[in-house]
Amino acid sequence: MVDIFYPLQWIADKLTYEIFGIAPDTRLAASVNFVIYDVMKIFVLLAVMIFVVSYLRTYITPERTRQVLGSKQGLRYYFLASLIGTITPFCSCSSVPIFIGFVEAGVPLGVTFAFLITSPLVNEAAVAALWATLGLQATVIYVISGVLLGVLGGYLIGLLKLERYVEDFVYKMKVGKQSTEDQKLTMRERAEYAFESVKDIVGRVWLYVIIGVAIGGIFHGYAPEGILEKYAGEDNLLAVPIAVLIGVPLYSNVMAMIPIVESLIGKGLPVGTALAFLMSVTAVSLPEMIILRKVLKKELVAIFVSIITLSIIFTGYLFNMLL
Repeated sequence: MVDIFYPLQWIADKLTYEIFGIAPDTRLAASVNFVIYDVMKIFVLLAVMIFVVSYLRTYITPERTRQVLGSKQGLRYYFLASLIGTITPFCSCSSVPIFIGFVEAGVPLGVTFAFLITSPLVNEAAVAALWATLGLQATVIYVISGVLLGVLGGYLIGLLKLERYVEDFVYKMKVGKQSTEDQKLTMRERAEYAFESVKDIVGRVWLYVIIGVAIGGIFHGYAPEGILEKYAGEDNLLAVPIAVLIGVPLYSNVMAMIPIVESLIGKGLPVGTALAFLMSVTAVSLPEMIILRKVLKKELVAIFVSIITLSIIFTGYLFNMLL
């Protein structure tokens, strides 16, 4: 199989061993080579992935999303909501207005949560970084797991009929109507929008990427072989829940965490444990819970966190068995 990133590895080798003059087969060489290669590969995939998804996003409006999902029942709508969440860039700061807009449009509570769970969990930046660091197989697993977590979490919340735990003022609000007409954009205008998205997102995450890759490089070159496998390997039955419980209250940019997770996997951390940790940081971050508390009563926030946490733990165990 042809390695499409071979030119980047060639550049990393050239810089590490010839330009910088670092001796091969040393810990420093391993760390420096890792950092140079990963930074280049992540930025290349980030630019391509963000451009493609942003171009497609010009055909989608929040109002159209609400229309498609409004007053719809059935498991397929949970899947649809979760899938839509994978191509929309809503972060925790967008959770409250999106939640209010969906409720006001008549979208069932469970379907709304299927969207809200997947939207911050699976996005083009995280997918690109995962693909660059962990490979296509792990990326596909992550995306499928994210969609299924959204479906499962949303379905359980819908099944429990928890509407009474939404703050009363939410049902009384009107967020206004946005235009549902297609934006009459030319291909060039859509491409310009996508290019601006690339500059905007890369401009906001580049520092996190470099910091994360640098930390990952230190682990890659200097962490003792097998230390994580010894303490957090498959033989430790509590490794997955411990990783998730550490990740739930942790607030970190996912772009910084992915290279660190890659390096930890390389040192022996099972893939399922690593992905469970990454999901817990992304899907149930403390800032998002604080923001959602503005529109949800504490009981529903607690139920939401519990369902997602248990689902992520199950996913971690499952993929540790499969991979």
